[in-house]
Amino acid sequence: MKYLIMVIIGFFVGAATTIVLMFFNPLASANPLSPLAVSDNELISLNYSAVAGDAIVFTNNGNSQVRPKPAKVLQLWEASIRHTEVLVTVLTNSRNAVVGLGVKITSDSESTRLIKAEMLVDSIWHIYLPGRGSLFIEQTENFWSYAREVIAPAYWSSADNWKGVWNGNTTAGPGALGTARVIGGSGEFSNRQMAAVEALSARVYSVESGPLAMDGHLTIELRSEDGALASEFAAE
Repeated sequence: MKYLIMVIIGFFVGAATTIVLMFFNPLASANPLSPLAVSDNELISLNYSAVAGDAIVFTNNGNSQVRPKPAKVLQLWEASIRHTEVLVTVLTNSRNAVVGLGVKITSDSESTRLIKAEMLVDSIWHIYLPGRGSLFIEQTENFWSYAREVIAPAYWSSADNWKGVWNGNTTAGPGALGTARVIGGSGEFSNRQMAAVEALSARVYSVESGPLAMDGHLTIELRSEDGALASEFAAE
């Protein structure tokens, strides 16, 4: 019995040590600098509220922490899509003027590796900018830093919430430089292949309701109409 107790204690100590090392991994840090920050090409900046309550439509499996909006919207409870979220939101420019509409579909990624500080989701955007055209964004996002610095402290707090300032890029690919792939759909974007980076800015998070004050930001790099995909996608 004594040896069995020692084995059990050792197991829990090992598990706790692993969790601590995962959360305080010195190699896992936020990436505050966008890979497009030094681009010489024209950039489109689009902002949106990442709070579900501010969306035109938000839906998930109906059992998640964040509730669908409106309440009677169809929920994604089928087995093949129950780990998927859909967000329909207005997009604004730097002057907070509405410039378009965005639909984002996000699903949990099977490539997630917590031991490597990778909490991944696969997401796509369909964006329509009246007077300019439409485009599609494909990306993998890593929410590890957000989970470690925002969500975990909220659960550890006696008030069951987190307040502060957190900024970070979530885009982690498929480009080798950590950029998303953008394909022009119509208008001035037709047949253009571009890159993008998405970032979040969080201020309030609730254990009960999820993010209560959080904004998203999309930076899209416009490239030449006849240009091929950038070198970061060439290996795919």
